[in-house]
Amino acid sequence: MQRRMSREPQTVRDLRKTNRATALWELYLRGALSRQQIGAATGVSLATVSNVIGELLDQGVLIEVGSEDSNGGRPRGLVQVNPEFGFVIGVDIGETAVLVELFDLGMRVRASHRSTAVLTRLDPADAVAQVTLGIDHVVAEAQLAASDILGVGIGVPGLVEHADGAVVHGQSIGWDAVPFEQLMRQHISLPMIIDNGAKTLGLAETWFGAARGVDNAVIALLGVGVGTSIVSNRQLYRGATSSAGEWGHTTIVVDGRRCRCGALGCLEAYIGAAAIVSRYDELAGRRRRTSQADLEKRIDRMLATRESDEVAAQVLDETATYLGVGIANLANLFNPERVVVGGWLGQSLGNVLLPEIRDAAGRNALRLPFSHLEIVRAELGPDAVALGAATLPVAQFLSLGGPTRSAVSTADRMPADPRGVLRG
Repeated sequence: MQRRMSREPQTVRDLRKTNRATALWELYLRGALSRQQIGAATGVSLATVSNVIGELLDQGVLIEVGSEDSNGGRPRGLVQVNPEFGFVIGVDIGETAVLVELFDLGMRVRASHRSTAVLTRLDPADAVAQVTLGIDHVVAEAQLAASDILGVGIGVPGLVEHADGAVVHGQSIGWDAVPFEQLMRQHISLPMIIDNGAKTLGLAETWFGAARGVDNAVIALLGVGVGTSIVSNRQLYRGATSSAGEWGHTTIVVDGRRCRCGALGCLEAYIGAAAIVSRYDELAGRRRRTSQADLEKRIDRMLATRESDEVAAQVLDETATYLGVGIANLANLFNPERVVVGGWLGQSLGNVLLPEIRDAAGRNALRLPFSHLEIVRAELGPDAVALGAATLPVAQFLSLGGPTRSAVSTADRMPADPRGVLRG
């Protein structure tokens, strides 16, 4: 795989930054390497590599981790990214809870805090308060100073407009152009990157999970809402306004059920958690209001009693069909190699219904794109959105070549697949 090197940078500083970034990405992705291996992989001279590695060792970004044999010559020293050099925070703002996790540079969880929404409908002020509380908690639990934190990544349930600060458009939850980054910066001064939660889930599965090593993939997040992260040629596809991937609001039934967004017949109105539970109550002849916090329990109960509860069986069969049709549409539109079914609801459904979902997709997709498609469950757990959010400041740190006081508040240039940064 060809690595992208400097293309006539304007200044010596640009060249130095590019070489540092290239070496850091190589070490982060491949682990401990010798200077000779770094030079061979990046096309940079050994003298330049030695200078770059020396600087990064002096700063503590890299550490020496032993040596390897060199075919009879002197042993070659190995270096790797120091996992203790700095820490990042990933935040998952869900519609029922807020998860805040602190990671080292090896992406190991060092502290975690979860809080449940206090309102029936997610409120921006409540979300800001919970995120602030969570950040304070994990930093204190890990006994760190603010200067130890390289940055915060936040996944939110809505479209994110990266203009002058991140603005969130959450039509389904009543967030109308909420200046969320501005609200957060009234409480948190750390470097911050905000993105859509489905996209951060996609980053996590692409870096560490079921979409790793795949050039073209769609990672679906199923929960109360439904969205996707679309990876095309190893890069995250965003569209003109960074709103690509709103799969849940594609129309699957003309004049069908009303969706939370106000439209009729959206896919989310058939495969979202609230829609599934509502359909069960409708067929069972019940009028029951289920809180968002109870949706997961009710879905699990339906899955567990599928064999003995005819209504649950019917609703789940319908759900598998609609989900399969939705995946067939993804196959026909984007021709991915793999569709990853994730999110808490996606994992629950996938554990039981994946064969039915695959069958429905196969019946409704064109033969050629479907013949090259894998449909798999997500590999990462319930903290995948937070983990993916934490990769945003990590990618920024690596791409900037290590320590800098520059802060980037947009996620637009963050890679979907870390290999994309190194790809020519």
